[in-house]
Amino acid sequence: MFDWLQTFADWLIFGIINVEAESRLGVALNFFVYDTLKILILLFVITFLMGIVNTYFPVERLRDFLNRRKLYGLEYFLASLFGAITPFCSCSSVPLFIGFVQGGIPLGVTFAFLITSPLVNEIALAIFLGMFGLKFTLIYAAVGILLGMIGGIVLGKLNLEKHLTPWVQQLIQNKNKVQEGFESESTPFLQRLPGIGGEAWGIVKSIVVYVIIGIGIGAAMHGYVPENFFEQYLGAGQWWTVPLAVILAVPLYANAAGILPVVQVMVVKGIPIGTAIAFMMATIGLSIPEATLLKKVMNIKMIAIFFGTVTFFIIVSGFLFNWLL
Repeated sequence: MFDWLQTFADWLIFGIINVEAESRLGVALNFFVYDTLKILILLFVITFLMGIVNTYFPVERLRDFLNRRKLYGLEYFLASLFGAITPFCSCSSVPLFIGFVQGGIPLGVTFAFLITSPLVNEIALAIFLGMFGLKFTLIYAAVGILLGMIGGIVLGKLNLEKHLTPWVQQLIQNKNKVQEGFESESTPFLQRLPGIGGEAWGIVKSIVVYVIIGIGIGAAMHGYVPENFFEQYLGAGQWWTVPLAVILAVPLYANAAGILPVVQVMVVKGIPIGTAIAFMMATIGLSIPEATLLKKVMNIKMIAIFFGTVTFFIIVSGFLFNWLL
């Protein structure tokens, strides 16, 4: 599908710029041009499609639907699915999490959204599709949604409402919501497309720097890091590499656009794909900035329980990916 991009990258780097194809610099630059263009194209297309979905199914409708109906556990799947189609990192998911709590949605369901949203979204899936193909992308999406569902159910069973801050408790008590009309309901589909396209382009522009930085790091690793560097420290055959990768990633902070190019090169250099994906999931799904924001709505004990639970499930996911793939 992207053979023409590879041809363009070869022409630009090896033909126009005249860098030696077998050199480390040539390999790195070729990787950078090809992956940058491919990822930006996929980002726009998938973000545009998800924009159409979000236009017809905004958060207010999901919140009202969950409040009105008894779904017998299906609400965890719907919350995780909504998290998967919203383009948020771990920090930007927190305001929607607050809105869910304020709207009276059960805490476990809000956790399902909070867990899934940074892990599985159109940005992550677009990059994942371009780097690892459709099979890996579908497995990753399914595992990410399942992780959100199970994590939400487990955290919901712990009855953690008492650990919400007084500020949130007050919001729940005074949950007189102002219902905003769905203004675009009567707008014809074709008239919505320019706005959706503009929003998609805005999202791409807002993360293009992260894409370039991430792919730049990945390109440098691809061209200059020795073949056995990663395999030596996080290679196959050592069970402790998955939890080690997750523990090392938790203090870091990056979005999918920034970390996935690095993960791709880790896999090329010999890291088992499950270990690399576990590292990525911990990096984008758990972060110190997210914990700082969550202090507005949770006490320290609740944050520790949330981080510990998600860390455990990410480690399990890493083992699962290594087994499946």
